[in-house]
Amino acid sequence: MIAKVYEIDYRTIVAVCDKEHLGKEYSDGKINFRVSEKFFGGEEISDEELVNLVRVADTVNAFGNKCIGILQREGLISENSVILIKGIKHAQLYKI
Repeated sequence: MIAKVYEIDYRTIVAVCDKEHLGKEYSDGKINFRVSEKFFGGEEISDEELVNLVRVADTVNAFGNKCIGILQREGLISENSVILIKGIKHAQLYKI
């Protein structure tokens, strides 16, 4: 998995994707989603690092069956929060 962390106005934003999706674009009906290297491109992380990042983040943008599967298994994202784009899971998490 690849993750990039942004610190903006005292808020932490995490963009994470499965490595194989970085730099690709997916279209499904009215949805066009680009896994841009500019936004998602960061450092390779482990499953444990992903969980730790998401627990402290204010906002998470996740794309990929592996990373979302880990977050679901840990109870950090529910199935109701996930959409499929060409069979690939995508979710956004906002802490309020």
